[in-house]
Amino acid sequence: MQVLSSLKSAKTRHPGCKIVRRHGVVYVICKENPRFKARQGGKKKR
Repeated sequence: MQVLSSLKSAKTRHPGCKIVRRHGVVYVICKENPRFKARQGGKKKR
């Protein structure tokens, strides 16, 4: 999986791409073309 500097550009790569935020991590999910998967951010440890 690729980590991008800007996930806004990743959103426009494919019409089926969706941006989802889970537990502070931003993911790009694309079911039609899984090659476009990406994530940004990580879980902070206490």
